Amino acid sequence: MGLGAFTKIVGDAGITVAKNLNIPVTTGNSYTVATALESAKRAASLMGHNLKTIQVAVIGATGSIGSVCALSLSRDVKNLILVGRNETKLNLLADRIMYETGLAAEVTSNVKKALRKSDLVITVTSALDTIIEPEDLKPGAVVCDVARPRDVSKRVVEERNDVLVIEGSIVEVPGDVKFNFNFGFPPKTAYACMAETMILALEGRLESYTLGRELTLRQVDEIHKLGQKHGFKLAGLRSFEKPISEEEINLIKQRVIIKVS
Repeated sequence: MGLGAFTKIVGDAGITVAKNLNIPVTTGNSYTVATALESAKRAASLMGHNLKTIQVAVIGATGSIGSVCALSLSRDVKNLILVGRNETKLNLLADRIMYETGLAAEVTSNVKKALRKSDLVITVTSALDTIIEPEDLKPGAVVCDVARPRDVSKRVVEERNDVLVIEGSIVEVPGDVKFNFNFGFPPKTAYACMAETMILALEGRLESYTLGRELTLRQVDEIHKLGQKHGFKLAGLRSFEKPISEEEINLIKQRVIIKVS
């Protein structure tokens, strides 16, 4: 099952629970997007990329999560490619971005073509199989894979030591918390989707927040600010469920310099 289908099922179930049982429900997708974008921007900066000059692509841009990622990025970048299968929806999103930010985004259904010229990639498709392979990426590219199942093949990190692949949804939870459950992460860290419920509780917002497929930029911005207010922060960068240090990123940068020189 792809991320889009999973999001729809969970979102629809959340709506049903909230409506019939009068229980506040959230999918956590707003904070997932916020932290993914923060991770992507941090990784791009560590790789020496300037958001105002590089080429940025959103793969799966017409989905509920992809479109919000594209709208958010359009405020910070100058060169944006929207990639998806539905050309009509892509053009509608591009028109909205032009209206709201003045940015003329490129649209395409050709994933490989977009990947080969992009320095920063946010990928969030509903594909059941990997769609990004080692030969698809330019040296120095940063890929933030938000999709589950993953869009990026494990072969990329095995065969390309000149690109950086990250996943951006793990956060440090403030305070001396004990979950009494092993998520496979370091202590006091959790998925961003789970942290969204914690943030809302700390804020006293006992309400349904992110439900269904209607994810808004306002929600993403708001939950990100509330997370910062209560001391939530990124738990470093991770690649295929393993932490990646700034030293390792510097090594990737050095390999890029050698390769392109």
